[in-house]
Amino acid sequence: MALNTYAVVGLSLSLLWTLQKFIEFRRAVNSIGGLPGYRTLLSGASFLGNFLPKIDGVTPGRGRNWIAKHDDAEVFGWDVYSNVSVWPKTKAMLLLADPAVIKEVTSARSRFPKPVQQYRVLTFFGKNIVASEFDDWKRYRKVAAPSFSERNNKLVWDETVRIMLDMFDNVWKDKPEIVVDHAVDITLPIALFVIGVAGFGRRISWNDDLVVPPGHEMTFKDALHVVSTDVFVRLIVPERAMGLTKRLRNVRLAFKELEQYMSEMISARRTAEKKEERYDLFSSLLDASDDVAADSANTLSDSELRGNIFIFMLAGHETTAHTLCFAFGLLALYPEWQEKLYQHIKSVIPDDRLPTYEEMNLLTHSMAVFYETLRMYPPVNGVPKYSAEDTTLTTTNEAGEKRTIPVPAGTGLLINVPGLHYNPRYWKDPHTFNPSRFLDADWPRDAFLPFSAGARACIGRRFFETEGIAILSMMISRYRIEIKEEPQFAHETFEERKARVLASKPGLTMTPIRMPLVFKRR
Repeated sequence: MALNTYAVVGLSLSLLWTLQKFIEFRRAVNSIGGLPGYRTLLSGASFLGNFLPKIDGVTPGRGRNWIAKHDDAEVFGWDVYSNVSVWPKTKAMLLLADPAVIKEVTSARSRFPKPVQQYRVLTFFGKNIVASEFDDWKRYRKVAAPSFSERNNKLVWDETVRIMLDMFDNVWKDKPEIVVDHAVDITLPIALFVIGVAGFGRRISWNDDLVVPPGHEMTFKDALHVVSTDVFVRLIVPERAMGLTKRLRNVRLAFKELEQYMSEMISARRTAEKKEERYDLFSSLLDASDDVAADSANTLSDSELRGNIFIFMLAGHETTAHTLCFAFGLLALYPEWQEKLYQHIKSVIPDDRLPTYEEMNLLTHSMAVFYETLRMYPPVNGVPKYSAEDTTLTTTNEAGEKRTIPVPAGTGLLINVPGLHYNPRYWKDPHTFNPSRFLDADWPRDAFLPFSAGARACIGRRFFETEGIAILSMMISRYRIEIKEEPQFAHETFEERKARVLASKPGLTMTPIRMPLVFKRR
């Protein structure tokens, strides 16, 4: 009898919970005016929902923005569509692939702030400009802005050229052919060395930094690399479990070592009797912090200095490396565009001399290839926001019809970058690699968002572009890039080869899986 009673009570509670969730679900759908979109059990932003593949009625699936690109917007009929989910919390999320709506959201920072709790992974070493909002963000922006100067950009260019020459002369040694199983093995060290000197004031060559300094157990270069590649491991694995495997112990050590290196650099720069004139970001950030020291509201703690230096290092290192890897792969797949790029570089620099920073803006084809790579393979697929108040957004479909969408306070929004970058209303043949679209003066700037937009746009954009254009121009001026021929893929079609070579996986930024290339001396 008792068991039957428990069963009835349990069933009743389950029915009540289901009814409550159904009512909440209908309210969530109605709260956004019934905007078409996904209706799922799991939120696409939840850990479990983002882990599973697409299952109708259950979850939109892992990496849905990238997989679908603009397809979902076409299915639902609007460039703003929704995902209303039941668990972990019944709520509606809006996904944005409309440039006018995105511009409104990114321009109205107080109405649509950043959900900083989602950026906890980036605060290991301290609060920083990326993982902050409101007054904290304003303070970090004020202190960091002077660090991104023309003097620093010139340093980035000059050091990038030096690093490329060091690779050509002392590593590749003018060999007629260099074969790599994965191009990231080249682009990651280059980006690491550039951020080392332009970000930290630590000049590292391909053959340097091999000896661990006294008081350390890992070189600066190795610590920087492990932290940037395994930051999610450090977030997911509990502290008490970090000693269970060799890899986890190495990750734990790398975080400890990098923090120690940054603390030593802060101390050394502050206590130096003779102040050297330096233009690296680290020195500029210290100087800017010291300049506002009289205003305690703008003074950064050592933890905040470490946090901001770390975020600039991470953004400058991994984003550049992965974008260049995709660019090399695209140029290898499209040799006609590689030849156009080579001929244009030679027209700007016809005498085999080194390109100068002052000539960067003349290298328009290099910039076009770089931008087209960023359009097709944006480093970040989704930029989260939320509505701080009850408001509305108005979108327009392909037929010119307008729809006003109610947006209650607390509603999550996600700027769907691939959806925007592959929107055929703004990009003709969006799945086609065509850098020439960026050679036209009137290309659709509001539909291009690899650096975000508005006040929260990437503060290091020029740093990133300067480094990328220098590397791309130097490489193509000296080497022809081809796909490595492998017997097991001898009979694949062009589309199969393209899909294999450009395959990617999610990470802090979009990450190429394996890009086997051959670099042939011109």
